[in-house]
Amino acid sequence: MPPVLFILMLLGALFSSGQAMSREEKHKLRNQVVEMFDHAYQNYMDHAYPADELMPLTCRGRVRGLEPSRGDVDDALGKFSLTLIDTLDTLVLLNKTTEFEAAVRRVLSDVRLDNDIVVSVFETNIRVLGGLLGGHSMAVMLKEGGQHMQWYQDELLHMAKDLGLRLLPAFNTSSGLPYPRVNLKYGVRGPETRTGTETDTCTACAGTIILEFAALSRFTGDPVFEAHARRALDFLWEKRQRNSNLVGTTINIHSGEWVRRDSGVGAGIDSYYEYLLKAYVLLGDDQFLQRFNIHYASIMKYISQPPLLLDVHIHKPLLPARTWMDSLLAFFPGLQVLKGDIRPAIETHEMLYQVTKKHNFLPEAFTTDFRVHWAQHPLRPEFAESTYFLYKATGDPYYLEAGRTILDNLNRFARVPCGFAAMKDVRTGSHEDRMDSFFLAEMFKYLFLLFADPEDLPFDVEDYIFTTEAHLLPLSLSTAPHSSSIPSNRTTEGELDDSNFDWTCPNTRLLFPDPAFPRNLREPIRSAVDKSCPRPAVYREPGMGRPPLRAQDFMANNPEHLELLRRMGVSLIHLKDGRVQLVQHATQAVSAVAAEDGVRFMQEMMELSSQQQKEQLPPRAIQIVSHPFFGRVVLTAGPAQFGTDLSKSTTGVRGFVTVAEPYSGCTEITNADYVQGHIALLQRGQCMFAEKARHIQKAGAIGGIVIDDNEGSSSDTAPLFQMAGDGRSTDDITLPLLFLFHKEGNILLEALKEYREVEVLLSDKARDRAAIFKGKPLPGSLIEGSVDVQEAEEDCLTEATTPTSFAPTTQSQISTVELDESSPEDVPPSGEEVSPVEEDTSPTEEVSPKEEVAHPTKAETDVPQPKEEKDSKEEHKGDTDSSSQSVDELLADWREDLEAFQQMEKDEL
Repeated sequence: MPPVLFILMLLGALFSSGQAMSREEKHKLRNQVVEMFDHAYQNYMDHAYPADELMPLTCRGRVRGLEPSRGDVDDALGKFSLTLIDTLDTLVLLNKTTEFEAAVRRVLSDVRLDNDIVVSVFETNIRVLGGLLGGHSMAVMLKEGGQHMQWYQDELLHMAKDLGLRLLPAFNTSSGLPYPRVNLKYGVRGPETRTGTETDTCTACAGTIILEFAALSRFTGDPVFEAHARRALDFLWEKRQRNSNLVGTTINIHSGEWVRRDSGVGAGIDSYYEYLLKAYVLLGDDQFLQRFNIHYASIMKYISQPPLLLDVHIHKPLLPARTWMDSLLAFFPGLQVLKGDIRPAIETHEMLYQVTKKHNFLPEAFTTDFRVHWAQHPLRPEFAESTYFLYKATGDPYYLEAGRTILDNLNRFARVPCGFAAMKDVRTGSHEDRMDSFFLAEMFKYLFLLFADPEDLPFDVEDYIFTTEAHLLPLSLSTAPHSSSIPSNRTTEGELDDSNFDWTCPNTRLLFPDPAFPRNLREPIRSAVDKSCPRPAVYREPGMGRPPLRAQDFMANNPEHLELLRRMGVSLIHLKDGRVQLVQHATQAVSAVAAEDGVRFMQEMMELSSQQQKEQLPPRAIQIVSHPFFGRVVLTAGPAQFGTDLSKSTTGVRGFVTVAEPYSGCTEITNADYVQGHIALLQRGQCMFAEKARHIQKAGAIGGIVIDDNEGSSSDTAPLFQMAGDGRSTDDITLPLLFLFHKEGNILLEALKEYREVEVLLSDKARDRAAIFKGKPLPGSLIEGSVDVQEAEEDCLTEATTPTSFAPTTQSQISTVELDESSPEDVPPSGEEVSPVEEDTSPTEEVSPKEEVAHPTKAETDVPQPKEEKDSKEEHKGDTDSSSQSVDELLADWREDLEAFQQMEKDEL
């Protein structure tokens, strides 16, 4: 049959949940998007180009090898001016044709693709190859218009083919799945080129190639690229779990064995599903749609629990793999719109919107009760993407308001003088010196399209499809000639079932005869998120007695207690980092009654853990409010266990900073005249923190900031810790004292050096700029009239990843609890007072919904010590699905959380 173009039709109906936005207001927001893009793009060009990315806090470019390594996330950087290439087609969409022409000339004259550097095949494909192809598509479109780019002779396409040939060696495997990394100059040759030694790749990494490679083949007439991409997709399809029709997260590229068998629609898998459907749209090959529909039916059967999307095990799809969701799944409502399944798209988007309003941004991961699990937010565009597609499908002005919320939060919390900075912690509003290229490639495209009218666009977007990086590929490619020269792993036609084939999208008009219907879908979800914070009472089964051992009395080194635990089916595992893992196997208890006692003991331990977590102080914020920062730069700071409690202050402590003399603050302050009425800067070391605080307080300081003397330390890589007292009463200390690692402290010192007068705000979290300047005109370059209204936030926002709700269980096969246990080598040196070790007893319920364990905050005191400090180790958490798993298997499962986080940094981050 001839190629079929799968085009989503605009519905035009307005499903109003309130007053429709006026045309003038939409235009105002459209213009605000353009101004924000200009701010980000111009700062990249002024301060970073030709580097790959902008570091917006330090106003310089990120050059791989010159900055401290960030691990796998740096594999996106190849010294090929990544951000400029990724932004090419955004310039055209935003009607910046002059800037586009200049940018293309820069790429052609400055960018080299033969660098001796190892890059991610996945990231280079979607960002650089996709960017070059999107730029070529725009250049051809403009040239055909007769006014711009008349000199263009397919130069970007030639560069794209050069890059495609450099990526091809990665596909030289027996399975056809690509190696995850390739050397741009030498290909894949083994350890000498730092490639070819990997055995695993993520499903999305291997399955998100077809759009770019097929477009390259059809633009150039060389079928080799499309053939390799199809072969990789065929292999993944062959290796799906045949009963569940789901795929795992990580696969061995040689054997095809699943390495990680959890399955979801977020990190590690997301764009595999996206590219199956979009490959059908772009290429017109029915088989891609058939495969997608089979997968989609399983997703809706096992993973979708509206409004949640929860990972499951591919072999046991009724068994949840985790109780938290990552932010990458926010693309899925948009894909459901393309599929034509609008109702679950509305429900999941509403859940994500409420989480966004609760935390200002989508945290990298959040729990099923909508608390922060991983607090970072690198300015991801997926939520904006789904917002645009839902507005396009429904015409509901509610989604315009959602877009306004995105704009306001970006301006209020992420905007800094040199661009937009990623959020290090959505709870405190602290920043990370990072502005990824996808922010310019995707975020501003979707937001501009959301608020623009058709006449605002230089071309009809219905003639193009968006790649996962939002690059534009023309649908006309479906009619381009192509052939296959590579043997395929393609499924035989007999294995496909036409009953799973949806030939057309349903007409969503018929789904929503009542204009209020979308609102009716959203209301219960909003209520569920709003009510998620209060902690329910601990479950107590009526009529059951107290357990023989109380959690509050338990001591891990008491033999009698250990015997009582054994009888209840609870065992201990001593972890390498000094913590103890409590694991309950109900089937190993001496009796049913003892097993029930064990369940109650574990529940008490959960409650005890929650109380102890509440005693830990969350990170604080230091916000630079003077010129030229005006509150836009926020530094993550560690709290002190003494002095002013900033969480109880509505205004925080604001003042100009000055360096104390002596800098250590360990003797009487000699420049008291300068310190008085100021916030004193101090260096760590030589005496106790409390002693420093007393000296600057005596000199008249209103606050203090201690800066780490360990050069290179950063909150990017080290856990924050609390500054403990000196072993005696600290009630006499009444000023706030905060701690900055060396990197963050240097930002403050450099600002003081350059501007002489630097004013900061010490608070529990970043304040809204309107609140800081109390009604005065906001300094800086924010768009006039932008909304700066801080919504009321609930107390639960500061509880971070601390689990706070547990389902009652009487049939749980395994329960686990972790706690810290001091070992002899952990005892502090004489004279050093360390606050009591916090027990981390947050449990993981294995059959009932699981709860993830929070990373405890270190408590330290400032005493003379070597530069090398003991790093806190990652907590390994996980889940088990049977009572007979070995300790090794449990530990392997506990590592999955850490692997999942690292995976998110790899897989389109």
